[in-house]
Amino acid sequence: MTLAAEGVSLSYGDEPVLSDVSIDVSPGEVVTVVGPSGTGKTTLLRLLALFRRPDAGAITWNGEDVWDRPGDGRLAIRRRLAMVFQEPSLFNAPVARNVTYGVRVREAWDDRLRGWLAGLVGGTDLPASAARALETVGLAGKVDQNALSLSGGEAQRVAFARALAVDPEIMLLDEPTSNLDPRNTAVLEGAIERASERGVGVVVATHDMHQAERLSDRVGFVLDGELVEFGPPELIFESPSDPRTRQFVEGELVYDGATDPVTRELKQD
Repeated sequence: MTLAAEGVSLSYGDEPVLSDVSIDVSPGEVVTVVGPSGTGKTTLLRLLALFRRPDAGAITWNGEDVWDRPGDGRLAIRRRLAMVFQEPSLFNAPVARNVTYGVRVREAWDDRLRGWLAGLVGGTDLPASAARALETVGLAGKVDQNALSLSGGEAQRVAFARALAVDPEIMLLDEPTSNLDPRNTAVLEGAIERASERGVGVVVATHDMHQAERLSDRVGFVLDGELVEFGPPELIFESPSDPRTRQFVEGELVYDGATDPVTRELKQD
């Protein structure tokens, strides 16, 4: 099941944010989108997550324009996706209840679900997908702990587990390890690798080039809303064809413009 942006463009008012961007991800593949902050990476992920229709081009699922589907058809695709934002938003509740939130929203309210929901206060009887997700991020022993008492790194790991617990086919991660310490970064990178090994396609927006080298099957470099290059890591980091890519990789690119209104708004919050 391939999720793709095909020649997408988007503007906010008169301000262009993305211009003719094409990128795709397949099951079990890790695609990273690198570039300076404010160049359109967050907006690209939001388009892939179907939060907004592009002004031009298409977001496709197996070659079909998702936005040509009726509302229920788009919802069916959206339920096969999961997005993790740069800042985790957790509830004042146990870790178990936070991690199962997406499952509770997406699944039917049958007797089986009501049964394990009743046991969440005690952290027992988690659905298998949630238990597996917590194990993946190394927090299986903290199901009863209030999520608001966790460290920043642990909170981000809970946010990742919450997305993984719905058994998505594609995960979209926006700077998931930004400002995390090396240990939590390593845990999340390991969780990304394990998710891909299970067949989940993963798109990671990051400005960390070393992380992109470690994780990626393919890398896209975005600058000023343009996808400058897209290919295997060795192409981007060892033999880029565009001089802008080489400048970015070698740390010579001077960039101080936050052209992405979504990113700029998030930074101001």
